[in-house]
Amino acid sequence: MTGPLAVFIGPMGAGKTRVGKRVARALGVPFVDTDKVIVAEHGPIADIFDAHGEPHFRALERDVVREALGGAGIVSLGGGAVLDESTREALADLPVVYLRITADAVAARLGDGRRPLVRDGVGEWQRIYDARRSVYEGLANVSFDTSRLPIDKIAEDVVTWIERTGLERR
Repeated sequence: MTGPLAVFIGPMGAGKTRVGKRVARALGVPFVDTDKVIVAEHGPIADIFDAHGEPHFRALERDVVREALGGAGIVSLGGGAVLDESTREALADLPVVYLRITADAVAARLGDGRRPLVRDGVGEWQRIYDARRSVYEGLANVSFDTSRLPIDKIAEDVVTWIERTGLERR
């Protein structure tokens, strides 16, 4: 099997980037955050949404995700990347880690106003999460709650899962 050792999915603010970076570092493999690739190539996500709308952003995201899923290491997807059918199909044969978080825990993480879909706060976050939750659950091979445990502990648990499943030997 080729492709990433693990792909992180989950709602905005769940810690996909922070945990993913730590897992990649622990395993000595590359890390790709698809949102960061989009920002590097096209500018801030909020600006893309404001200037061109969500459909344009999703098209850019689909292309970046497709390329990232063809590589190795650890990949972190933006919260809405799983809305794309071709992305869901590509994830079907890959090891998918779903990071979940409660609304109470995520509230402090959303305070900067840079996330265009949740500018109105945690109520909007909850609505989006509720709409996407079944997709995350359906794609996931394993799930971890990031609400209260330290990020380093969650990363350690993910590394243990990867090692137990033999994925690091691919």
